[in-house]
Amino acid sequence: MSRIVSTLSDTFWILLLSVVVLFLFFVALGAFSPGEVAGLSIGVGAIALLWIVHAVWDARRHPDRDRHPASIKARERRGF
Repeated sequence: MSRIVSTLSDTFWILLLSVVVLFLFFVALGAFSPGEVAGLSIGVGAIALLWIVHAVWDARRHPDRDRHPASIKARERRGF
């Protein structure tokens, strides 16, 4: 059950990031200016801020989650 919740959480944050990237893509393309859609710009800015806070919090909570223990041990043995 925990694995499913973790996967759903990761999917949620990836979807939020894709909304921000899509908004920036359309702004760069010139489809609209951020001033024309001020409410949307504020909302996407809030989503971007939430994603950044989540990324920093997750990186501090699990500093070695994506690292293989053997590579960590080898790095420590070499003095890095």
